[in-house]
Amino acid sequence: MKVDEQIAEKVQLRPLRLQDFSRVAEWSRDMEFCFANSWEPSREEEELYQWWANWVNSKMDDFLRIGIEFEERLVGYADLADIRYGKAEFGIAIGESGLWGKGVGPAAARKLLNYAKETLGLTTIVAETHQTNHRSRKMLQKLGFREVSRNGTDMYYGEETALIQYEKLL
Repeated sequence: MKVDEQIAEKVQLRPLRLQDFSRVAEWSRDMEFCFANSWEPSREEEELYQWWANWVNSKMDDFLRIGIEFEERLVGYADLADIRYGKAEFGIAIGESGLWGKGVGPAAARKLLNYAKETLGLTTIVAETHQTNHRSRKMLQKLGFREVSRNGTDMYYGEETALIQYEKLL
């Protein structure tokens, strides 16, 4: 069995729960994660809890945030945003930075893309990342996304960086 397949077997998608907050609090203390995902570092625990509770309890027709488990522990989340007309924007955050580059993100992304196609009936997924976010770019390319444009800039690791837009037909 290939490494990618072994990782994929250990990755599950599931609804977020309030009980996941301790994991989220750990991520919020990981400066590498905060900088990579535009999270405000060192947030007050009560503020962070309210933010998390809002995501856990919110139900939106055009947005899905789902938990990513690896080896039966929450390690991140994935989003489908602006869901309409058969299209959505994809995003993913692996909160445990020690797992970055290990294949967990792509395995979770494949499962979410399959869900988007099979369950939600989506036909097109778009994504955007920073030009200097090489891991994200590599993952999107590995998943079959194609670059469609380079529009705009955004702060990434404290520097103004070009944004790259991607698309994948399901």
